[in-house]
Amino acid sequence: MKLRYNYRLYPDAPQRESLARLFGCVRAVWNDALARRKAAWKADRARISGPRLQQLCITAAKRTPERNWLAQVSPVPLQQSLRDLDVAYGNFFDSVSGKRKGPKMGLPVFKSRRDHRQSARFTTTAFKLRPGRAGDALYLAKIGEIEVRWSRELPAPPSSVTVIKDPAGRYFASFVVDVPDDSQTLPRSDAETGIDLGLTHYAVTSNGEKIVNPKWLRRRERKLKKLQRALARKQKGSANRTKARIKVARQHAKAGDARRDFLHQVSTAIVRENQAVAVEGLAVRGLARGRLAKSVNDVSWGTFLRLLEDKAARHGRTFITVDRWYPSSQLCPCCGYKIGKLGLDVRAWDCPSCGEHHDRDIAAALNILAEGIRLKTLNDLNDVNGLNDTRSVHDVAAGLADTRNDCEGQVRPGKAIPTLAPPETSTAQAA
Repeated sequence: MKLRYNYRLYPDAPQRESLARLFGCVRAVWNDALARRKAAWKADRARISGPRLQQLCITAAKRTPERNWLAQVSPVPLQQSLRDLDVAYGNFFDSVSGKRKGPKMGLPVFKSRRDHRQSARFTTTAFKLRPGRAGDALYLAKIGEIEVRWSRELPAPPSSVTVIKDPAGRYFASFVVDVPDDSQTLPRSDAETGIDLGLTHYAVTSNGEKIVNPKWLRRRERKLKKLQRALARKQKGSANRTKARIKVARQHAKAGDARRDFLHQVSTAIVRENQAVAVEGLAVRGLARGRLAKSVNDVSWGTFLRLLEDKAARHGRTFITVDRWYPSSQLCPCCGYKIGKLGLDVRAWDCPSCGEHHDRDIAAALNILAEGIRLKTLNDLNDVNGLNDTRSVHDVAAGLADTRNDCEGQVRPGKAIPTLAPPETSTAQAA
């Protein structure tokens, strides 16, 4: 399993100048190679091989007056830039053919010196970790030793490192390490949870826990407005405009850092405490085009769900996605009565069938958990029997087993579904 670990870098002034030169060389090689590939395809639909591109855009280019400055930097990041271009083309063709799932990938585009995020990747032949007085320093070929803030130890020797400069002017080292697949498996837990995501509360779990939405960007809106107005008054291309842009970028970076830290902490806690996690599938892109676009983008539901899924797979947990059309907020978790569509202003309701009073979000989380367990159990049964069950999700009882009926009322019609973590087979819950 490949994992990525990021650390803050603190290069001095000469090193920042060398990194700027390196980023420019990487960009130039990418653009030269892309231009050659486009020209070859337009001329006779020919494809230039990777070794041929390397010979043309790096080896031979260094001997020309127009590109002799490529020799001032390590050749490894330049070669990795060509590899990235080849991967980008491969992703495009796989996307067009249907081999690659997910959103359609576009053709590679030219890079600009005005791109505020820049990066260069080094493999093991071009970087080393050297002991120093303040911990190991990162040595990069033709740049030197750069101070690293080691927030945690690397679990294994890194196979590559990507040096990144973000729009706020900060530098980071992103290491890739290989770890055994089972090295991070957690002890089995008896707990399971369903999660209902929202804007008032970031997440509500089936055990009644409500996680407050921190509203990272909203809290910085007043300061951002002031800084963006100052940026708009600066003359384009001036040094003062660059300074003003960096101030705006730093505010966005602070919001992004706080958001990322929150998402990691919450997702890690949920995965550690629960053997099974059920969530509702969301069309985040569609929601981000509506009137709540700013709030939807601020909460980063897509990133949160991806973190949950990745960490569940890494730690030996079960991750279940319930269909987004499943009426989780319209069903009574006790008896299965469907009350119908509710307005967003309705935060609680009483079931006309069993009389139970429900918090809308908690009831939705309970229904998501029940449906997730039903889907997982049905999938396990089909795997055992070699069947391909195409029935609707409503053809089988969506409730939990009798002993897990929180309202102590009638379970939904159908056969009760066992839980994913039987007590007799589970071990102590992970800390």
